[in-house]
Amino acid sequence: VTVLLWWEPFGRSRRTADCRRRYNITGCRFSADRSRYGEAQAVLFHHRDLALHGAEGLPRGPPPRPPRQLWVWMNFESPSHSPGLRGLAGLFNWTMSYRRDSDVFVPYGYLYALPAPRPFLLPRKTRLVAWVISNWNEEHARVRYYRQLKEHLAIDVYGARGLELAEGGVVETVSAYKFYLAFENSQHTDYITEKLWRNAFAASAVPVVLGPRRANYERFIPPDSFIHVDDFPSPRLLATYLKFLDKNKPNYRRYFAWRKKYEVHVTSFWDEHFCKVCEAVRAAGNQIKTVRNLASWFES
Repeated sequence: VTVLLWWEPFGRSRRTADCRRRYNITGCRFSADRSRYGEAQAVLFHHRDLALHGAEGLPRGPPPRPPRQLWVWMNFESPSHSPGLRGLAGLFNWTMSYRRDSDVFVPYGYLYALPAPRPFLLPRKTRLVAWVISNWNEEHARVRYYRQLKEHLAIDVYGARGLELAEGGVVETVSAYKFYLAFENSQHTDYITEKLWRNAFAASAVPVVLGPRRANYERFIPPDSFIHVDDFPSPRLLATYLKFLDKNKPNYRRYFAWRKKYEVHVTSFWDEHFCKVCEAVRAAGNQIKTVRNLASWFES
């Protein structure tokens, strides 16, 4: 299967995906050489680059679009940060995103069951609450909530507006904390990013989440693996609960009970995405369809 990357995501050259070795997916070739357009079974369009260049940047021909070629729209930003969706109706055959109802579903991370239960060793915790944030916007719900929460609780902020991360980066830094604020930049269906999977779970901190509804999180992770801001009528009561857990080891440790049965997978950008498309193209055979209204689906 030849997959043509019409734009390399964010202009970065990442065509070295070793699908066979890393994901046991064979027979994949990736190219950013547009002269191979006529032979590609699928063409991958990254939305951020598409928004930058406009629909005029799409293939116009000659050669004409091959009849069975799949055009795949790829986006991992939320609808709030995906401009220009309105003009893209009827152009693409497939969608690839973090949404579970995408044609090619690639979440930011997932849990997989271990072959047998195993003991889980919690790293030593010396600090209470951490938050890493690079895009600080006073209008975002997450910044407004943080401002209220910090009135009742000490929070160490890292990134653009705060402390510098330790040598090993986010996971290294956060692993010393009991709780991590996995606050999304916008609230949308299935939009659960590396803030949960890597920053909290991979660092063995209990995520305090602000994103889609609790029920949406529970489609992907156990109900007792996280704390949702909606579980509390106010930031003050959430702060009280976190302080309670800080002093009550057995209650705190319950948030790690699932660790005996599951392991965390953090999705690797972008090779994993390219390999998943290749696998989906091979599995699809000659099935073809058109995404009639991209905007209304993605924004729903």
